[in-house]
Amino acid sequence: MNYPTTKKVDTITNYFGTEVKDSYRWLEDDMSEETKNWVTTQNEVTYNYLSEIPYREELKSRLEKLWNYEKIGSPFKEGDYTYFFKNNGLQNQNLLYRFKNEEEPEVFLDPNTFSKDGTTSLGGLSFSKDGKKLAYSISERGSDWRKIILMDAESKEILEDTIIDVKFSGIAWKGDEGIFYSSYEKPKGSELSAKTDQHRLFYHKLGTAQKNDPIIFGDIVKRRYINGSVTEDGKYLVISASESTSGNELYIKDLSKEDSKIITVVNNFENDTFVLDNIGETLLLGTNLNAPNKRIVKVEAAKPTPENWVDVIPETNNVLSPSTANGYIFTNYMVDAVSQVKQYDYTGKLIREIELPGIGSAGGFSGKKDEELIYYSFSNYINPGSIYSFQTVSGTSELYKKPAIDFNSDNYESHQVFYTSKDGTKIPMIISYRKGIILNGKNPTILYGYGGFNISLTPSFSITNAVWMEQGGIYAVPNLRGGGEYGKAWHNAGTKMQKQNVFDDFIAAAEYLIANKYTSADYLAISGGSNGGLLVGATMLQRPDLMKVALPAVGVLDMLRYHTFTAGAGWDYDYGTADDSKEMFEYLLAYSPVHNVKEGVNYPATLVTTGDHDDRVVPAHSFKFAAELQAKHTGNNPTLIRIETNAGHGAGTPVSKTIEQYADIFGFTLYNMDYKDLPNKTKVKG
Repeated sequence: MNYPTTKKVDTITNYFGTEVKDSYRWLEDDMSEETKNWVTTQNEVTYNYLSEIPYREELKSRLEKLWNYEKIGSPFKEGDYTYFFKNNGLQNQNLLYRFKNEEEPEVFLDPNTFSKDGTTSLGGLSFSKDGKKLAYSISERGSDWRKIILMDAESKEILEDTIIDVKFSGIAWKGDEGIFYSSYEKPKGSELSAKTDQHRLFYHKLGTAQKNDPIIFGDIVKRRYINGSVTEDGKYLVISASESTSGNELYIKDLSKEDSKIITVVNNFENDTFVLDNIGETLLLGTNLNAPNKRIVKVEAAKPTPENWVDVIPETNNVLSPSTANGYIFTNYMVDAVSQVKQYDYTGKLIREIELPGIGSAGGFSGKKDEELIYYSFSNYINPGSIYSFQTVSGTSELYKKPAIDFNSDNYESHQVFYTSKDGTKIPMIISYRKGIILNGKNPTILYGYGGFNISLTPSFSITNAVWMEQGGIYAVPNLRGGGEYGKAWHNAGTKMQKQNVFDDFIAAAEYLIANKYTSADYLAISGGSNGGLLVGATMLQRPDLMKVALPAVGVLDMLRYHTFTAGAGWDYDYGTADDSKEMFEYLLAYSPVHNVKEGVNYPATLVTTGDHDDRVVPAHSFKFAAELQAKHTGNNPTLIRIETNAGHGAGTPVSKTIEQYADIFGFTLYNMDYKDLPNKTKVKG
């Protein structure tokens, strides 16, 4: 490979007496012509390489064909209408439809009309209590910066000027008078990479100028993340404030009283607590305070602090995700990363355990207090998501919509195994593949992981993974420490000075797959995005012998400087920062991918992927890592970077771009496993 020359400018930073060189820091400047030129030349080399893959177009064609089926979301009621999202197949963005009574559904909102190239997406939406007004946010080119548009839902007329410069925000109506939203000061310099640190909650009254919107919370008390929501009855404004991605303060404000004070519910960041619902002046809270797997408590709003909490549904051995509908609580428990759902009344009395269609992930079970008919979705790694209706009183469940997809799930299987990590911890992993596969160590395999931020990887269907399995590929997903599958203790076991546990868990998963002949090092690819991109980067550097291909996507790869960009400082609960202490700095330096690429090592074939408008994990992480790899590694394995233009961290990416990206990723993976043709045809090796 003839890579573009990336100049080295040794910027040196001193950390606790240790000088660290940063040869490619100039690539952090996303506004410079030099960086733009670098992106252009890297993409030229990458796309020239990808164009030589003989079955790239065949993969793209199959992805398009399989993707082209009708996808419908769960219906939800707002005012006199029932709404649902729908995509006819290959539309870049899902459309929002609505109908009244038994009328034929009409298109209500079509995000495909927001921009010519499909890169403007719908971010979120919120209806007023009577359903007559709508506020929705849009994201342009994948950015986390949003605009909020206010609309008359009956006539579809825009009500007033667009609210701009909104970031990491919910939208919550106060009656039909106005909305609460959150944002930061627009930073000086690059809005895509400059640090954003002080979040504030605003109230916008319809008919007034945004510049006059009062700050409700965050002007005196400085917090990185602030979110405002309103209870269904409109009585309480609920404010959640946090400094990192784990732990929050909680406050309430009585909106039924003029000039009511903000009341503290929880005044520290040590646990996660949220308002699930209220019955008049009684609050139902979900919390992991003194309950790492979460419990549900009730408390009077006048005296809402923890010493007054009373258990409604106590903690169990499984992690709880609750929702409400029709005066019932639905507890979605994770049992070894698989859903188990129970229905309770508001006193905590068990009504029933809900029989699910199989082993997998159930989502939904939410609705307004007057809705007896609600909906839930169900899927796993081999069964596309279907929607079911559920009668809350009788407990009867019926299939509502099943997708007509050109994929026969009966030909595939998915099973869970438990393997042992380096320190003896048992880790679950679900392995999916076509039935009848021979365990001879020669099956192309993608090992996908995340392992962070209390996020749980539960079974879900993916069109891209279906295409991979059609080619005889194995798809394996371990539930690493750092995730939320077994509660707060499991999460904490993969944070800060225990982050190496996550990489060890992932390495042990690869070793299990190889030892049990699912695959071998010549046919194994490791994959992950964002925090999972860090996982892939660290693992490929620590154990380059274990895999043939590495696929780090939108990764956090510079662990000494991640907290200096956009909202990165909020990730310190999981990572710690290089400024915390000498010990923390040394720990981060020991695994930071940008700082651990060694001279003369034959690293696996690597395709780094990122977006030029990613303002969550800025693309400089990927730029610097790719530059280090190209400069230092030896051998014939390519180390390329694919930089998507007008794209961000992933959410809202047009279908057309997603299909192109996965055709490239799968093509690159198989090509570097020495397949001259697709595996379900002819194979070079063995």
